[in-house]
Amino acid sequence: MKLFVIAAVFAVATAVPSSYKPEYKTSSYSAPSYNKDNKYADITVTSQSDERNIDGSSQWNYAQSDYTTREEYQVQKKMQGVTYDSYGKESYGEVLGNTNKGSSYWVSPEGQKFTLTWTADDAGFQPKGDHLPVAPVHVYELPVAPVHDYELPVAPALPYSRTGLGY
Repeated sequence: MKLFVIAAVFAVATAVPSSYKPEYKTSSYSAPSYNKDNKYADITVTSQSDERNIDGSSQWNYAQSDYTTREEYQVQKKMQGVTYDSYGKESYGEVLGNTNKGSSYWVSPEGQKFTLTWTADDAGFQPKGDHLPVAPVHVYELPVAPVHDYELPVAPALPYSRTGLGY
């Protein structure tokens, strides 16, 4: 009986006409037009490939008409890491993770050529490129704290004698 009452209330609620009045008319709506003043409109993708393998490895790349390229390779491997069980308990052991290698090449608007290569694995993300900042190298020797040899004073040896109650 309760199910019948719930179904009847639901049927009446869905049959009531909506009082919502839209602010726009769908028949006069037009999709936004393509901006022909886009300064990158003449750049097109000249080649592209994407390969996904059953073992979890993959590789993809593309090249554009402005000589921009990018390629990336991914391989799954077992590494040491933290896992969590269904209760949230943390354990350290062997986990399956991804290792990525890739490279990108592009030319800046000023005409400067950039090449970036990277590796991302259990050691972290390691980018390499001539345009990346490098930490300065110290050309001077760092000071070392002086070491002193001290001769510690020794208390004089006194003769042993028993004193006190009972002696």
